[in-house]
Amino acid sequence: MKLHSIETGTFKLDGGAMFGVVPKKIWRNLVPPDENNLCTWALRCMLVETGNKKILIDCGLGDKQEPKFFGHYEPSFTPTLNESLQKIGLTANEITDVFLTHLHFDHCGGAIKDDNGKLIPAFPNATYWSNEKHWQWAIEPNAREKASFLKENILPIQQSGLLKFVDVKEGIELFDGFKIRFAYGHTEAMMIPEIKIGNDTVCYMADLLPSAAHIPLPYIMGYDMRPLETLMEKERFLNEAFRNNFLLFFEHDNANEVCRLEKTDKGIKAFNQGKLTEQLGVR
Repeated sequence: MKLHSIETGTFKLDGGAMFGVVPKKIWRNLVPPDENNLCTWALRCMLVETGNKKILIDCGLGDKQEPKFFGHYEPSFTPTLNESLQKIGLTANEITDVFLTHLHFDHCGGAIKDDNGKLIPAFPNATYWSNEKHWQWAIEPNAREKASFLKENILPIQQSGLLKFVDVKEGIELFDGFKIRFAYGHTEAMMIPEIKIGNDTVCYMADLLPSAAHIPLPYIMGYDMRPLETLMEKERFLNEAFRNNFLLFFEHDNANEVCRLEKTDKGIKAFNQGKLTEQLGVR
């Protein structure tokens, strides 16, 4: 098995929304905002090569939205998803599976592309994976979350015939060494891949922990639908991750791809932060 960090650029989100009840005076030292209170976040994906499988976990923002939409988020498409795949010797046609942790636009926007006005799969030979609970939640969104679920990112996946659903069973193994845990605080039935590689377990954190700065328990996004559930999910996960020395992979941390955890008098904190390739196998 091989794991690759796949960069797809950056975007900006309001710092207050990203840190919830935590005061700006505190969080601004962790992720400095610009003059509009916007912080820069990564749009980082992962490519898992195992056997004859080439599995892309999430696929970034995509580039098909209108300029007005992108104006809210100030994206930088440097590098693009395809450019990052090319760096590891792959093309979009070679991806066998696209695993979508959840269907918010910054996680699944790159799943569909605009081909001369027609919305088609960006990975035409891949199976796209979601789960039925989250899919129904996304196509019939509540008013608070509706702006995060864009039909043009979602419905063409099903219309293409490439969509399959994962059974919502904690710890289900979708591929060899590729298990799934489920989280319900951020959105309904978000999927967290847990990948066994050698003596390491790498957890792709999606939006349970969007960055290392979100490890302290109260640091919960204002975007979360059920913040108290996120609090409990984080506490359970962090204790398990510390006990088992998991390597945490961050989708939105603009400074660090991964970290491990240490327990201090002030709670569990990040250490050994850095690049995936540097930290794999480091104990």
